[in-house]
Amino acid sequence: MSLGTLLATPVLGDSLQRWLIAVAVFLAVYAGLRVTRGLVRRRLRALAERTAFAFDDVVTDVLGATHTVSFLAAAVYAATLTLTLRPDVRAAVTHVVVVVLLIQGALWLNRALRSVLDRYRKDESLGPGRRTGLAAIGFVGRLILFTVVLLLTLENLGIHVTTLLAGLGISSLAVALALQNILGDLFASLSIVFDKPFEIGDFIIVDAHMGTVEHVGLRTTRIRSLSGEQLVFSNNDLIKSRIRNYKRMAERRVVFALGVTYGTERALVARIPGMVRDIVEAQPKVRFDRSHFKEFGPYSLNFEIVYWVLEADYNLYMDIQQAINLAIMEAFEEAGIEFAFPTQTLMLEGGARPAAVTPGPRSADSAWPVDGRGAG
Repeated sequence: MSLGTLLATPVLGDSLQRWLIAVAVFLAVYAGLRVTRGLVRRRLRALAERTAFAFDDVVTDVLGATHTVSFLAAAVYAATLTLTLRPDVRAAVTHVVVVVLLIQGALWLNRALRSVLDRYRKDESLGPGRRTGLAAIGFVGRLILFTVVLLLTLENLGIHVTTLLAGLGISSLAVALALQNILGDLFASLSIVFDKPFEIGDFIIVDAHMGTVEHVGLRTTRIRSLSGEQLVFSNNDLIKSRIRNYKRMAERRVVFALGVTYGTERALVARIPGMVRDIVEAQPKVRFDRSHFKEFGPYSLNFEIVYWVLEADYNLYMDIQQAINLAIMEAFEEAGIEFAFPTQTLMLEGGARPAAVTPGPRSADSAWPVDGRGAG
């Protein structure tokens, strides 16, 4: 038998020559894909060592997730193009190859997601709360990815996904309603991770509660209050609240007031703003803003003083305010200026002189304070 006759021998509907060509195409495509992957990975790895960009590192990791089955599927599909197959056989081969490539695509995207998240986790400044949030992102991303791949695979195999989803609609709705609070807290956790309204170690005030952030979890955030107990907030409720973050305060604005008696001479009243200004400006780490005779109060002449502490530390602010208060007391004593305190003036019948009465202890039978001077 001649070689030409042997090559023309029919085998499963095709000549032996076509089968040999298909085998050659299979081997060439399989070998070519493996060699190409190796070359590209080596080039990208060498490039990644010379650059600080993360993109080439991610691509290198993604190529490492390429499975041998994907090469085999691509090679088989290329080989079948040289053969004369029945329509049903060719359709079956196509379905199998598409499913394999869909799974391979899912593996690539999963590796890319994991690679990106791993690089964020390597950041030493990343707190435990951020790491928990990254874990949540990875879980949600993988869940969405493999759900989409599963639906596409079922659709490729001839299963009507729309009908399937419609059949599961009521059950899915019930599950969604049952999990809506958990999912709300989960997405709130992601919002905290990305928007960063606060971080671990920040001192915050939420409504009437205040404390230092200790932990940011998937469902709750924990804060250590000033009195020592731990406050636990739902993430969903927390991001709906008005949060005051004192850790990010660069400077502290301080407003305080003082009052002197109405008997103070006008010249002394005019001197008080300048006296207070000199006292405030003498303090370290302070920027003076203003000092004014503000108003005539019910029992005092009121002054308002504003200054800035150039650091956010609360203890430093209290030390400065204490020093200012002591210096004001000393300056007022030297100038003969008296601080005001709540007083009342009683008008007595019969034209007697009015008596100034200070709040004090009351007798059992009298509605007016008793301070030794009496009311008549």
